[in-house]
Amino acid sequence: MSRPPTNQREFSFVVNGEAKSVSAHPMERLLDVLRRELNLNGTKEGCGEGECGACAVLIDGELAVSCLVPVGQVDRADIVTIEGVSLDPRYESLRQSFLQCGGAQCGICTPGMILASIHLLSKNPRPSMEAIREGLSGNLCRCTGYLQIFESVNRAANSEETQ
Repeated sequence: MSRPPTNQREFSFVVNGEAKSVSAHPMERLLDVLRRELNLNGTKEGCGEGECGACAVLIDGELAVSCLVPVGQVDRADIVTIEGVSLDPRYESLRQSFLQCGGAQCGICTPGMILASIHLLSKNPRPSMEAIREGLSGNLCRCTGYLQIFESVNRAANSEETQ
């Protein structure tokens, strides 16, 4: 008896500095592959529609919502999740600022906010508050009202400036 075709393919990429390969359907969401196949559960599913930013990752240095990215699009890409940002020199300053300013509350949006912040600071190390608002505009938070998050990023940017 023959097996029905699965339409799965092998995909290879670098995740958080480590070479990985998975067998998946090309249209399977990157979010699901990260969580189920690679056990990287820091990437959260918020809306599943690309509107909230909770599932944000960096793909080849660009911010992307992993719930909208088919795994077939990231073959041979460099992917960074929240678990991998500790390698980024801006991470510790952001982590401390989020704690000090109350930028992290329930935690659903925090991984996406941190990744969006790292992306912003990589492009603009000293952003204005307006640039911070714009840089994080693709991320929704239902807890903080955003002021604490914006202040966290501002504090991290200023602390890096003096280091």
